[in-house]
Amino acid sequence: MNNVRISDLYDLSHTAARDYLMQFTYPWEALKGISSFIIELGTSLSPDEYDNPSENVWVHKTATVFPTAYLGAPCIIGAGTEVRHGAFIRGSALVGENCVVGNSVELKNVILFDNVQTPHYNYVGDSILGYKSHMGAGSITSNVKSDKTNVVIKSEDEQLETGIKKIGAMLGDHVEVGCNSVLNPGTIVGRNSNIYPTSCVRGVIPESSIYKTGGVIVKKS
Repeated sequence: MNNVRISDLYDLSHTAARDYLMQFTYPWEALKGISSFIIELGTSLSPDEYDNPSENVWVHKTATVFPTAYLGAPCIIGAGTEVRHGAFIRGSALVGENCVVGNSVELKNVILFDNVQTPHYNYVGDSILGYKSHMGAGSITSNVKSDKTNVVIKSEDEQLETGIKKIGAMLGDHVEVGCNSVLNPGTIVGRNSNIYPTSCVRGVIPESSIYKTGGVIVKKS
């Protein structure tokens, strides 16, 4: 299937997970091992650059973590990142450099590339968000189907069986998700694409596209 490979979606120079992700063809294949990868990476980080406030939690000394934020293990918070009041990082979260994890945002089993913004009331689970991607206020990733069966990645003319029950969304670099949108399990959004506010998105959205009201997809001019 075209447009859903790691090489199609991401510039791996913008994440500490570069070598880890290079092992896989499709991004959802990386979800199962995120926790172990974070622990391995964390133990290699320099104590001159990273604080280790609790077991398997590493926070760069230039990051800002507000007092009411919760950092569950394992997680890594990159340089210059801001974790705001009431953020809930459940664990298995690699948050890159210069990111924003905002108030009432919940992260679980995710990789956030550098410069990702999840600023307000977002749930991001079992997902990978590419460089400079942004989730508008209230937008969420739904990571489990209502019938609890394995997630299937669907494009217009092809389907890929993943064999995985929990997959959220894979956002390519420079993706903009409008406020209060729901990204259904297995949603893939190609690089440089935009999702209209209040959208209910499923399937594969090609790169450089606009996902409009009612599921209409147009190419950017």
